[in-house]
Amino acid sequence: MKTNDINDFLKTFKILARNHNSWTVWQDYISLCACAISNSVDKTNYEKREQEYCSTIRKYDKQERRLFPKLFAKLALALENDPEQDFLGSIYMGLDFGNQYTGQFFTPYDICRTMAMMTIPSVCGHVNEYGFSTIHDPCCGAGATLIAGANVAKELYNKEGKNFQNYILFLGQDIDRVVGLMCYLQLSLLGCAGYIKIGDTLADPMQSNDDLSKYWFTPVYFTEIWAVRRALHSMDILMKSSNENG
Repeated sequence: MKTNDINDFLKTFKILARNHNSWTVWQDYISLCACAISNSVDKTNYEKREQEYCSTIRKYDKQERRLFPKLFAKLALALENDPEQDFLGSIYMGLDFGNQYTGQFFTPYDICRTMAMMTIPSVCGHVNEYGFSTIHDPCCGAGATLIAGANVAKELYNKEGKNFQNYILFLGQDIDRVVGLMCYLQLSLLGCAGYIKIGDTLADPMQSNDDLSKYWFTPVYFTEIWAVRRALHSMDILMKSSNENG
């Protein structure tokens, strides 16, 4: 099933790459999909990302433009057929984009799965104590580690009749915009609550007063339960600031 999904995806992708550089097509595909998802929920960054979407899609003629939604649908179907994979990361490495352009090498999903099985139970224990927990990958790549964590957490919570989406927040950061958005797409389609920051983790780590234009929030992050938690967190910050100033 996984091989068929990849071959089906690549068949459509290569049609676009006939008249355009394959790396450019890949960047544009990831950008278009990410902007479409973000603009369905994140109104703070809507205008800038809508402009990015429009300027990107104009590079292609009418027939080519119709292929991008098809590629998005193939990605969604592939993850639905088999969520236990880093679909975009596998294609990215298979097309030799990592070696040719950036010298990247993504950790194989099976290794990420093994690590998740060893660590996620303790994350669930943290949830029992505090109500929710976070999984943070400071060099997330296409998201294999976070995806594996989500799948293991889902299995554990399903056994308890609970929804993992309500208890775990998935955070990622990567200096490479393309792969960071690949992670964002996959987490969004897998129903994970969380966000990705594009930037250097060492020089520009996540902070409470960050520029939100660097952040990409998944749709589930905007559900009611996480909205309440964000509000409570903001109140905690205000109380702490008030106490310090007082």
